[in-house]
Amino acid sequence: MRSIWNGAISFGLVSIPIKLVNATESHSISFRQIHVNDGGRVRYRKVCELDGEEVPSAEIGKGYEEADGSIVPITDEDLAQLPLATAKTIEIMSFVPAEEIDPLQMDAAYYLAANGATAAKPYTLLREALKRSRKVAIAKYALRGRERLGMLRVVGDVIAMHGLLWPDEIRAPEGVAPEADVTVRDAELDLADALMATLGEVEMASLHDDYREAVEALIVAKSGGAFEPTEAVVEPAGGQVIDLMAALERSVRAAKASRGEAADGGGEEEVAAEAEVTPIRRKARAGAGTGTGTGAAAPKAVGGKKSTAASAKKTAASAATKKTTTAGGKSATGKSTSRTTKTAAKSTAKTATAKKTGSGAAASAKKTAAPRKRTSA
Repeated sequence: MRSIWNGAISFGLVSIPIKLVNATESHSISFRQIHVNDGGRVRYRKVCELDGEEVPSAEIGKGYEEADGSIVPITDEDLAQLPLATAKTIEIMSFVPAEEIDPLQMDAAYYLAANGATAAKPYTLLREALKRSRKVAIAKYALRGRERLGMLRVVGDVIAMHGLLWPDEIRAPEGVAPEADVTVRDAELDLADALMATLGEVEMASLHDDYREAVEALIVAKSGGAFEPTEAVVEPAGGQVIDLMAALERSVRAAKASRGEAADGGGEEEVAAEAEVTPIRRKARAGAGTGTGTGAAAPKAVGGKKSTAASAKKTAASAATKKTTTAGGKSATGKSTSRTTKTAAKSTAKTATAKKTGSGAAASAKKTAAPRKRTSA
């Protein structure tokens, strides 16, 4: 790998010649600006304001603009002569536990490679000392025109350095936290812990950039002329969360199902039912019990212990109340219907009594005909 900086690590009186190598690389796809009408590329030209001519990169330098608009030229030789110990040295200042470093301070990462055979011994000494102490080194160094803060730690068999932001570069999170007073129950925290445990079981090496792969496939398809635009399948957005517990349970089961694990407890349908609103059933219409309409309610089941005579009396009473009325309130049709209903009720009652009597006589006859068993002495 190509080095971007050469210098040394200052470790007390020990000096370790090193080379700085980028530990990360960007795989993002970059686009060029083009003229939409004809596809021509749009370029930025660096033009001098005084003569209006384009300036090549070799003739471009640095300068500081004063408040009055005047420019003070600054050369690389001027910066190299600054009285800074960190100009070509990574100066270790202290060793601290790794947990004391706020991840918000993390910046770019680099590998420190030993520069030459003479650097192998002190390089290995610093690496093993960091391993045994389980600490990281805090250092200062200068790179790309400014002094920076760094953290040295061991990664495998090499020493890595993370650029750190200065403490005053970290903004305080004022007005970011929710202002509402919210209470979280222990049961909700338990489910959140279960969800975290399920989602946390993933290998970092298996993660990849799906968006970049989709863009690469799009470029290949368009360059080959076989591109057919399709609508992306977007999951419908859920409504308002009614039951947080049910939502957490569904999330845990969905996470386990995605990993082929068996979900504990009831199925997803039961949990989904808990998180939905149950509609209120409408009452049956007043006239649904009469006629043959589809809204008629199903008849209620009658137990076997009730007598037929009692049922007949109820039927007769119900029929009597449903007499056909006229404008005067009395009609021949109503009287005839009432008499017919009463006659039918009496007939049904007699039949039920006769069946009951016959049933009792038959049982008595069977009991008399059956011989008694004698017991031997």
